[in-house]
Amino acid sequence: MSQTSPSLPDSAGRIIISVDAMGGDRGPAAVVAGLDRSASKNPEIGFILHGPIDQLKPLVDRRKRLRGRVSFCDVHDVVTMEDKPSHVMRHGKGTSMWSALESVRKGDATVAVSCGNTGALMALSMIRLRKLPGVDRPAIAVLWPSRNPQGFNVMLDVGADIRADARDLLQYAMMGASYARNGLDLPRPRVGLLNVGTEEHKGRSELKEAHDMISRFADTAQFDFVGFVEGGDIPGDVADVIVTDGFTGNVAIKTGEGTANLIGDLLRQAFRHSPLSRLASLLAITSLMRLRKRIDPRRVNGGVFLGLNGTVVKSHGSADATGVSAAVKLAFHLAQNGFTEKLAARVASTSTVSQDDP
Repeated sequence: MSQTSPSLPDSAGRIIISVDAMGGDRGPAAVVAGLDRSASKNPEIGFILHGPIDQLKPLVDRRKRLRGRVSFCDVHDVVTMEDKPSHVMRHGKGTSMWSALESVRKGDATVAVSCGNTGALMALSMIRLRKLPGVDRPAIAVLWPSRNPQGFNVMLDVGADIRADARDLLQYAMMGASYARNGLDLPRPRVGLLNVGTEEHKGRSELKEAHDMISRFADTAQFDFVGFVEGGDIPGDVADVIVTDGFTGNVAIKTGEGTANLIGDLLRQAFRHSPLSRLASLLAITSLMRLRKRIDPRRVNGGVFLGLNGTVVKSHGSADATGVSAAVKLAFHLAQNGFTEKLAARVASTSTVSQDDP
């Protein structure tokens, strides 16, 4: 594996994003197209691109807006979607995913972005970046379209670990509140704990214990705890942060994405039903385009790994240029706000207290 050039392309005043170019289902062409979109919208972004330079450089050279904005780290091994995380942990050193994380670890870049294997990315992230002191289980947080004024809610965990005890859920609440504060500009986010009902006597024992712990630490962590929330509140306006375990969160987010795609398909079918309905679709084209943009999962693409000594954004494996651009936009915004440092300070300020809690 060749080393990243120490002189990043025209990097003065730019935030550098480290990108695994090889992990997505659509290949490096979609990744480079997404970077091109990001570069066209934001002159303050630069990139380190990881993968075979003989494949990547021709793709970048065809994009005028990427000139002077990209450096390359020439690596030839790739983590596939079929690779087991345990195998990647032992044999992943020469991969583009490992290299992308290494750039963040060394300080050459502020955030890493990958479309690759989620389990492998989390495993390598914990090896190369390490967990923040006081964090037992990192979490993946996503933005979910909602009725709130900010347009999105934060939900975590959505798949980093299928298990979560009460202390884990407390840490998720603290990390999710920090993400909402820095990612959505909410000074005092509202946090809800996902359950099968809003009554305090409902749910598993660890949820009841977590409810009590989060209630006690809400003021310390500077958020408002609204108590238990239900599935219907995930896109609602009751809370800004939804806390749950990775199994439940992963099922919920994939159900939501599938539902959004179903709504889009049903609308298209309805407007093709008759000549009159096709005319109606032409009259309503502006509203339909606004709705399509609002529920398009690609435009909120990007799960953030929380609880690590560095920020990692996981893009969908099937992301196209629009999806990759959305993930890069999120990565840039978090880097611009110094999110990693703020999250570390927040976890450190409460971890000792939470560990001592009976």
